[in-house]
Amino acid sequence: MGKVALEGMEFYARHGYYEEERKIGNKYSVDVELDVDFTDAAMDDKLEGTVNYERVYEVVAEVMNIDAQLLEHLAGKMIRQLKTEFPQVNQVKVKVSKYNPPIKGLCHRAVVTLEG
Repeated sequence: MGKVALEGMEFYARHGYYEEERKIGNKYSVDVELDVDFTDAAMDDKLEGTVNYERVYEVVAEVMNIDAQLLEHLAGKMIRQLKTEFPQVNQVKVKVSKYNPPIKGLCHRAVVTLEG
């Protein structure tokens, strides 16, 4: 078993519980880690033996393009779609960060991490 990860993917999107958040939008960061057996890719140097991280990015971008209220929902949807796209993946860990969340104080990011 091994891990394939994409870290620091950045998006501008219109997610949020409050209507104003959905109007204005915000910057988000997403990290994805996939547990997969890529023994074949390590031996044969063929993409078919692992996951195509370009497609991983596309799946994450597709989810980020659909407005949602909760970061938890986004993370869960990414996990479901990545496991559907890549049935050879055993486990997915997703971390979604929202920059400058709307709270009454200084906070660089609100972060949700989900595994499934």
